[in-house]
Parts: sequence; C-alpha cells; structure tokens
Amino acid sequence: MTRDMTQGRDLLGHEDAWREWRAAMASGRMHHAWILAGPEGLGKGSFARAAAAELVTEAGVPQPPADRHPDIVILEHLPATNDDQKKKDEGKPYQKRRNITIEQIRSVQSRLMTRPTLGNRRAVVIDPVDDLEKGAVNALLKSLEEPPAGTFFLLVAHQPGKLLATVRSRCRFLRFAPLDEAAIVSLVARHAPEADAATVAAAVAAAEGSPGGALHFIQHGLGRAHELMQRIVRQGDRDFALRGALTEELGARPDRERLLAAIELARATVAHDALRADRRRQQALIEAHSRLVSLSGQAPTWNFDPGLLILEIGGLLALAAMPTETASPA
Repeated sequence: MTRDMTQGRDLLGHEDAWREWRAAMASGRMHHAWILAGPEGLGKGSFARAAAAELVTEAGVPQPPADRHPDIVILEHLPATNDDQKKKDEGKPYQKRRNITIEQIRSVQSRLMTRPTLGNRRAVVIDPVDDLEKGAVNALLKSLEEPPAGTFFLLVAHQPGKLLATVRSRCRFLRFAPLDEAAIVSLVARHAPEADAATVAAAVAAAEGSPGGALHFIQHGLGRAHELMQRIVRQGDRDFALRGALTEELGARPDRERLLAAIELARATVAHDALRADRRRQQALIEAHSRLVSLSGQAPTWNFDPGLLILEIGGLLALAAMPTETASPA
C-alpha cells in the first residue's frame, strides 16, 4: 500500500497548491509539465489525480473517475507477478515491481499519438517519477521536449533533486510542504478513528509532517514499537531487555512492509532526538541515523533475515544512546 491513502481535496494542507494550480489553469498559459515535489506521504499522488480530473473536464460532458478516465493516463508500479495482479484485482495487498519501466512509457507515448476522447486535453500522471528506470527517463524526456498538443504531465517526485536536470528544466514546480501536527491529528482522527491516543501520538511524532506516513505507521500497529525505540535511544539497553521486547513486538518474521516501516520509524525516532540533544550526544545520534538511512536503502533489495534485521535496528538505537555499544551485524 502506498502512503497516499487519502483522496484529493480531502487531504488537509493543499490550499496553496490548489490556488497555484487553478490560477495556472485560468491564465490560459498552462505549462505542459509539472513536478509535484515534496516528502513522501503528503498526498501528492492523490492531488495529481484530482488535479488531472479538473484539467481534462469539459463543461456539460459527463466525466468518469480519474482511474477510469480515458483522457487520464496513470503510470505507477505494476504488480510484481501474475499472482500479484490477481490479488490487486481482488482488492488484496500485493507486491509491486521495483521500477516503472520503459515499456510503460512507450505504451503511453503510443496513446499520445491519438486525440483525447472526451475533450481537448489529456493528462499523464507518473507516480512517482523517482522510480523510473534509466531508459524510461530518457524516453520521457523526448515527450517533455516535444509534448503533443493538449497533453499535460504531472510528475510526482519525492526527491526532485535526484531527477535529471534536463527533466527538471522542462517542468514547473508545485511544492508541497510538511503539515503541522494539528492538521495531521485532524486527518488521522478522520481516517483512523479506531486508533488509540498513544498510537496516534506515536504515529504523528514519527511521521515528520507526513499525514500519509502517520496513517502508514498506524496501519502497521507500530505505536508500542515506537515507545520501545524511544526508551532505548534515551536510556540505553545494557541488559538487552528492551531490544528483546522490541523483537517480540515486531514479530519473529514480520512482512516486508512492516519491517521497512519499522526501519523508517527508528530513523525518525533518532532524528527527533538528534535535533534536541546536546553536543555530547549528537555525534552518536548522527552516526546511528546515518546507518539507519543506509539500512533503509539496502533493505528493500537485499535478502536480509527479518530476525537479524530487527536485532540490527535495536543495536543501532542502543548505539545512539550509548556510544560504547556496537550494533549487531545483520
């Protein structure tokens, strides 16, 4: 499941983005390509779909939803296997491919050779553009350089700085800032009313301004894990009791999504304390944070043993509290 779990205008904090988008539409000089930039989990993907629906709508013409609209093309991660495709069709959780492929871009480019179906405009949403294969980026660049008449691109970017300069230079930026705590609490109360106060507080603190991130943590039930992580970072764990409790809480063999969420939660926990620590502790926190960032990048592709990976997470948290401790190797 992605972190963009809310829909369009229902997500708080997009008022400035809507104003800028609608002003551009009303100007009669709408730029053909937009990068929707900001941290993951802010609802950029949902915004892109809702904005695309406004863009292609023709007065007096009935419009289907964005995900079934003939003039809105949405490129996202495909299911990893045929079995995952069946799970998707049945509304069940499924694994996705690691990248958006060049074949997907070429398929879109074939469609762009025809006229829009219901009006004069077509929108192409790529969510996220960060995950395009290298060949797919080069293929996309050709369409950005010579866009078909009436075609507009909305590129969702979690890390726009990593995009090719040639892609960035052909796009107008629409920026999304992290939300304040009150806005996230309000959204979580609407979309996860079953969550208890402790879980909500942990999710909001760990999400770092990302409402989708908060909902993601709640989905995986990481409230208790967050409490244990905070205790390890702040008081250490010389007898390994807290790390044992954390291992038990996360489970001996958590699924990949829960494990990746746990790594991100640990990183956010350390980052939160690093901003408030004195100089004596900051070096240890920064070192632990750096290693958790590396672990977060490696875990999706490496064949880690889940149990050992949880021990590594706990060891890095303890390292942040007590510089003399060393983390267990994964």
